[in-house]
Amino acid sequence: MTDSADLAARVREGDLRLHELEDHADPETAAAARRELIEVETDAALDTIGDFSFAASDAEPNIENMIGGAQLPMGVVGPIPINEDGEGGAAEGDFYLPLATTEGALIASVNRGCSVIRTSGGAAARVTKSGMTRAPVFRVSGIAEAAEVVEWVEENVEELREEAEETTSHGELLEVTPYVVGDNVFLRFRFDSKDAMGMNMVTIATQAACDLIEDATTASLVALSGNLCTDKKPAAINSIEGRGRSVTADVTIPREVVEERLHTTPEAIAEANTRKNLIGSAKAGSLGFNAHAANTIAAAFLATGQDAAQVVEGANAITTAEAREDSLYASLSIASLEVGTVGGGTKLPTQAEALDVLGLRGGGDPAGSNADALAEVIATGALAGELSLLAALASRHLSSAHEELGR
Repeated sequence: MTDSADLAARVREGDLRLHELEDHADPETAAAARRELIEVETDAALDTIGDFSFAASDAEPNIENMIGGAQLPMGVVGPIPINEDGEGGAAEGDFYLPLATTEGALIASVNRGCSVIRTSGGAAARVTKSGMTRAPVFRVSGIAEAAEVVEWVEENVEELREEAEETTSHGELLEVTPYVVGDNVFLRFRFDSKDAMGMNMVTIATQAACDLIEDATTASLVALSGNLCTDKKPAAINSIEGRGRSVTADVTIPREVVEERLHTTPEAIAEANTRKNLIGSAKAGSLGFNAHAANTIAAAFLATGQDAAQVVEGANAITTAEAREDSLYASLSIASLEVGTVGGGTKLPTQAEALDVLGLRGGGDPAGSNADALAEVIATGALAGELSLLAALASRHLSSAHEELGR
């Protein structure tokens, strides 16, 4: 069998390219050869990168030119009681939420919010809308032809549905929404992708539908993604129409709990939220009207094998806080949280174990229920983070908390 040193030498000599190594050796040896090459070329030591806990073959669907593994500290917050009334949420019971991060004080802050939610009797959470989108762009000669294409699409949605759904055993086409800009026709396809995040699924299904549109109309496909989807970019359409899961978590906290555990008042938290998250965000032209929801979302994504770049859409969230007579009502509504419990990075051993902690690994029964539950747990964890940070700001304890933790 070819060893890693021989493979590295062949790459240096130009006999092989980096991406061809798996054609000549097993994945572990190929990764070792790349490390040896990079160590020679850059004078870097890759001992830690090369010390990873999973088989290189496990990562083949997830990466190319593998050299090793990136390790992040992982903590856990909770337990968080969610939907314990049993009246409609996908997540029901007490959940520990694994979070992977390099930001000191984040876990401590979110865990404080979880403790407050637990003391207050738990949170409620609901997925209010679901659907992964892909929006191709077609070229036409002008507005008259664009109108004809849109009319054909609207009259043949069932035929498009059949064509798209033949490519998947799980996905369902929910709707096709047309947008016309001059000689451009955009079609925003929205699919129910069940427990998968669904980006690959809907891309393949949308291609099949596009082939039918090109055969039946005068439109020419320019790009399978026309950026009206919108994937991995800040976009108002996702804030308004949603993408992935739209999910809200809320909690009512008794006044005495706010005062004793958060060291402030409902009125102070509500004012901080209004002036910071609502007015400040509006003045900044932000699409996210929250304190730091993306912090918890990113850490949960890394821990559970989600597509980390989609935290961009996850930041499309609005935090509300209202002082009531004897309590504080707080909510977090995330417009576009793109998560799954099957496929992608969820299959990697570390991330699969994190999903096991949540009890949400793999497909749910009914289909889609595990991904819905994951969305509700992440939203509740992010709400806990919002409560803790708003309280730290309202009580002027933010800088002292970081000083105490030394970071």
